[in-house]
Amino acid sequence: MGLIFAKSRPGRTGVTLPLKDVPVECKLDKRYLRGKDAELPSVSEPEVVRHFTNLSKMNFSVDSNFYPLGSCTMKYNPKITEKIAAMEEFVSLHPLAPQLIRGGMLTQGALEITSNLEKVLCKITGMDEFTTHPMAGAHGELTGVMIIAAYHRNNGNRKKHILIPDSGHGTNPASAAIAGYDVITIKSDKNGVMDLGEFKEKLNEDTAAVMLTCPNTLGIFNPDIKKISDLAHKAGALMYYDGANLNAILGKARPGDLGFDIVHLNLHKTFATPHGGGGPGSGPVGVKKDLEPFLPISRIVKRSDGTFTLDYDKSLSIGYMSPFYGNFAVMLKAYAYILLLGREGLIEVSENAVLNANYLKVKLEGHYDIPYSEVCFHEFVLSASKQLKKGVKAIDIAKALIDEGIHPPTVYFPLIVREAMMIEPTETESKETLDKFIDVMIELALKAEEDPGVFKSFPRNAPVCRPDEVKAVKDMDIADV
Repeated sequence: MGLIFAKSRPGRTGVTLPLKDVPVECKLDKRYLRGKDAELPSVSEPEVVRHFTNLSKMNFSVDSNFYPLGSCTMKYNPKITEKIAAMEEFVSLHPLAPQLIRGGMLTQGALEITSNLEKVLCKITGMDEFTTHPMAGAHGELTGVMIIAAYHRNNGNRKKHILIPDSGHGTNPASAAIAGYDVITIKSDKNGVMDLGEFKEKLNEDTAAVMLTCPNTLGIFNPDIKKISDLAHKAGALMYYDGANLNAILGKARPGDLGFDIVHLNLHKTFATPHGGGGPGSGPVGVKKDLEPFLPISRIVKRSDGTFTLDYDKSLSIGYMSPFYGNFAVMLKAYAYILLLGREGLIEVSENAVLNANYLKVKLEGHYDIPYSEVCFHEFVLSASKQLKKGVKAIDIAKALIDEGIHPPTVYFPLIVREAMMIEPTETESKETLDKFIDVMIELALKAEEDPGVFKSFPRNAPVCRPDEVKAVKDMDIADV
């Protein structure tokens, strides 16, 4: 029962190619061998197909459902980018393959695409250099804060804390803390942006950076952003841009022009690669020139002969942030998406995203509480506090949406809004889809007034009934956390 390897393999032309130095048989210790055949079911192809097709119908998918998940940008993913990433020339590559081989260039195409993507992202964000190493948004945050720490350390500055508004993404404080900084939270003012007065009070020579989500999780753009940047720089702090909401200002404003020194992007949000279900993700980090020496290794370098190589000789680098060079398949899709849309198309993305969000917001005013009346950007926050007076919570409304074939929006975040429902329609949804969502939300608001008790039974039509959230938490084995 050893593993038998072929002595030769057919080439693409049909010619048999020899495989040298490959063992004919690989014998395993008998302790690891199965004593009898595995008891696997014998089923027909239709049975297998139906089984997995039915499983797929038990979950929500952006291909089949409206997915207004605030702050997570669940927009439709173009199938052409999926096809490009599945090309044999890409999927057959291995990260340990040599950059150059005699008579050909084995990985030069992949290196060139990655280098080109870095340059395009620099143009989009106003940064000078990019790394594609981080594998997710939070991973990009950690990379960015580690670069900030390395920069200050190299300059002999012992900074102690990072300022983060309460409207920022929840991973911001965690990333700052893991990198060794204390976190000071700045409250939002009546307009839903970081309170400028409190910011000035907390900003001092111990501030390493100001970490901002822009626009913030309320969907509001801070009009004092340039003033904040100038004050931070004057105090010797860096400006960090959480790019998870770049979808709102794509092609309209560049973080680098607003005074930011470092930025992470979520390719799996802004540039339409699959997102949700655990991945895959990609969180490239861009920096201004002064921070370039601290980027992770390796760095892609173009040589004088036009070929690309990897440079590991970076003495100030924070080191390795991921195996190899990042999530290449996601990078491919994002690069194809950018080339597909071009400059004007990317601008249209943000325009439609902002239009769709404001359309929903205006249509739902009066039916739900709107904590901040300002014009929103790509997302906005409703509050179910009005419905709560009848005993209907935000999570009850979320469960009711499942029966309507709509994925619930983000609930109970940001924490500064009671009974929050954060809604992001994205630019890829039609007016018909938005109108259906509006009708359903208004119907649920009316039902909360007339028959609030019925909400405890939702969802009724889901494959799995609604769990008892309190009991689930109590019964959870701590060893599984």
